[in-house]
Amino acid sequence: MSKPGDRPPHPGQRLQMADIAKLAGVSESTVSRALANSPLIAESTRARIQQLAEEAGYVVNPVARSLRSRQTGVITVAIPLVHEQDQQLSDPFMMSMIALLADALSARGYHMLLAKIANHRDGWVRRLLQPGRSDGVILIGQSLEHAAINEAARAGIPLVAWGSQLPAQRYPTVGTDNRLGGRIATEHLLRHGRRRIAFLGDERLPEIGHRHEGFRSALQDAGLRALPELHVRSHFVAEEAYRSVRELIERGSEFDGVVAASDLIAISAIRALATSGRRVPQDVSVVGFDDIMLAEHSHPPLTTVRQELAQGAQALVETVIAAVRGEDVDCTVLAPTLIVRASA
Repeated sequence: MSKPGDRPPHPGQRLQMADIAKLAGVSESTVSRALANSPLIAESTRARIQQLAEEAGYVVNPVARSLRSRQTGVITVAIPLVHEQDQQLSDPFMMSMIALLADALSARGYHMLLAKIANHRDGWVRRLLQPGRSDGVILIGQSLEHAAINEAARAGIPLVAWGSQLPAQRYPTVGTDNRLGGRIATEHLLRHGRRRIAFLGDERLPEIGHRHEGFRSALQDAGLRALPELHVRSHFVAEEAYRSVRELIERGSEFDGVVAASDLIAISAIRALATSGRRVPQDVSVVGFDDIMLAEHSHPPLTTVRQELAQGAQALVETVIAAVRGEDVDCTVLAPTLIVRASA
């Protein structure tokens, strides 16, 4: 605590950071970092300084801090949904990723600003970084906006995207090896004797396109081909996915396996199959992608490809902070894991 003789200002006089530094016996820069919860300061020192500041009634002036550091201490997390304007942020995958990013940013002393991008406008990524708004951008997904994200990267915007690596890409990505994920899902169905396998998902989206490539390559290696009539561009909205699978069934298309581009689509497919009197997995085996919390509680529990979201969120935060500091950044590719449950 404070040393004998170290006293705060007289009542009514506004406390300054220098006063807290004097009370704590440290430099002002150490106080600034400690109050921002910076990991550069030892945890015990941070806790002591924060307690001193609280007891003394010191309140951080965010405007002054921003002017001193020329940074806001805020990272924008943006979800581009140009391809799927009806998709909600309450989507289980989105909710999990947002929560994990909020925790990871908070642990590094940053606040999170959330933005949903439903319509394309030229320069939208740069506008997320208007002066005084935030220091960097994390994008959850690339949607159909690869060119816009590339443009922002060329302009020097510190950013990182959750997604797949694409040709001529100028920005870092963190994401699952989606080709491998699509392959292992398909190979699992093939091992169980499934031969007419449907793919549910919009391959025009980067991540889904790579999952579809893995699906096709696994079929080709087994001497089979992907059947166009069994490819449905299912949406990430549950009711839309349910309707698309119902339409596939009502067309009379015969299939004994399903690789779905997400767990939400897979669970909707199981519901559509049950409504039509088809049993999972006896008649049709279903594999999802993501391993959201609902997957193990679906009926039957869903076999799926797990994405390591906690690891991914940490990598996204580390990458954007490095980009804000002007450091060189690389892409991160995470290995998918097949989680076998009762649906396949």
